[in-house]
Amino acid sequence: MGRIVGIDLGTSTSEIACIVDGKPRLIPNTRGHLVTPSVVHIREDGSVIVGEDAAEYLFTRPDCTFMEVKRLTGSGEVLHAHGKDFAPEEIQAMLLRYLVHSAESALGETIDRAVITVPAYFTDVQRRATAKAGELAGLRVERIINEPTAAALDYGLSNLKECKNVLVYDLGGGTLDVTVLELFEGVIDVKASRGNNHLGGKDFDEIIMQRLVEQTEQGSISPESLQSDERARMRLKKTAEDCKIALSSADDYRVSLPFLFTTTDGKPVSVEKTVTRAEFDAWVKEKVDSTREPMLTALSDAKLSPADLHVILLVGGSTRIPCVKALVAETLSAIPQSLVDPDLTVAQGAAIQAGILEGTLNEADLVLTDVCPYTLGISTLHRGIFDERLIFDPIIPRNTTIPTERSQLYYPAEDFQTVVNIHAYQGDSSNPENNEPLGDVLLTGIPPARNGKEPIEVTFAYDVNGILQVKAKVVSTGKEVSAAISTTGVKARPVLDLSTWEKAEGAKHCRPLIRKAEKVIARGTDLSDDLQILVDHLKEALLLNKEEQAEKLRTELLDIMGELA
Repeated sequence: MGRIVGIDLGTSTSEIACIVDGKPRLIPNTRGHLVTPSVVHIREDGSVIVGEDAAEYLFTRPDCTFMEVKRLTGSGEVLHAHGKDFAPEEIQAMLLRYLVHSAESALGETIDRAVITVPAYFTDVQRRATAKAGELAGLRVERIINEPTAAALDYGLSNLKECKNVLVYDLGGGTLDVTVLELFEGVIDVKASRGNNHLGGKDFDEIIMQRLVEQTEQGSISPESLQSDERARMRLKKTAEDCKIALSSADDYRVSLPFLFTTTDGKPVSVEKTVTRAEFDAWVKEKVDSTREPMLTALSDAKLSPADLHVILLVGGSTRIPCVKALVAETLSAIPQSLVDPDLTVAQGAAIQAGILEGTLNEADLVLTDVCPYTLGISTLHRGIFDERLIFDPIIPRNTTIPTERSQLYYPAEDFQTVVNIHAYQGDSSNPENNEPLGDVLLTGIPPARNGKEPIEVTFAYDVNGILQVKAKVVSTGKEVSAAISTTGVKARPVLDLSTWEKAEGAKHCRPLIRKAEKVIARGTDLSDDLQILVDHLKEALLLNKEEQAEKLRTELLDIMGELA
């Protein structure tokens, strides 16, 4: 069979690579550049322009030019151009086709197979959407590989004999991934991953844009009016991006946007300001600081401390920002080394995985194990002494090595129930409502029996591409139903750290009650399990700012504690 290419399908830029003479090689696009802007312009006749040429239309035809579409992967959102609707996966497919066409022109051969990278923290639905984009582009997607893992492959190929603990900090245009892995004699063993699918250089650009707008004459540009003037917005965004990039090496940057916007009364508005690096650092501090928790949690999940790390790899263009580097160094008590190219390493790692699959690289020299970044499970009915409620029951814990298959036994909730609908979720909250719904599997034909007498076996199989298969079987009859879980319209929510609940708004109101309940739980009474579920749900509601739900749970907990008094 033919060559397999590796593709880094990025938020801001994308790259394509393959193995040549035993080493990964980036393939230039039709302009001769190794890095392609992830921008797509659709003409009125339906033809497509991609990359640098498409980026020029962001200012003249923003209504039919698309950028940062990766942020919409799996969201179900619809994009519009010339009266036609496009799914984000269709736009991504146009970008993929261009990359493949560039590679075919450079290599002089047909390409129809690829390894495509995704953020480690991409959900099941986002991975499926990425695979779908590949299929729409005419590719057979041989493997979906996590971006930090790809970077580790790129590093590992040149360091086959090393035995080291490695942390990959990957902050790109739209996503953050932190992955901890062990490298020993050619084996790359991923231990843990954490991240945020809605944090990246794009967010820093938005902050700069907001601050620049605030510098204009009071009230001359409102967020709403700027949103309605797409050309002005794109001019401002491009300047914000240039400012961000310049401040990675310079102490200040002069912003000059004459006649950016015209008010309703015809008054022209310009933006003129010198932005210093200190100002920029202060503007983005909250966002940058938020990356500390994923680093520490990934290390904790891997059962390592910062002192155990030997190598810190910075991946993604946003890691060039000095305050980002400083935050990583401060958190991990070590200065990250420039051991890989932050822009190209992911595509090179994807090419290495492609080379292993196609046989041009010796798999015995480089072995990769990865993990499931989210906890996967189902909702079950918990009947307590005072009430009953749905809880999330994990089947595959997060950071389980993949591929994996795990099974658990359950029982129908009601006497003589012959049908069960199994709801699959992804997340770490004990309350199913706070996790990501992945889909349902309906099992019928269950022999009628008393509750607790007819077991149902539920099996979750998570493959190397990070895609979930769910099976449900009636143990007594062997009747089985299965489905590749797939949904649309789901956006990833942040994983909740319950230990931080006291920082949530409204926590002060609930603190005495929660502390009292936790003392009862610690004593180990018959009510400990019920109280723990209720307390966890209350903490989650506080962290998610669900005021109505939190108040309801607080009242329930208050009533139970009153009865125990």
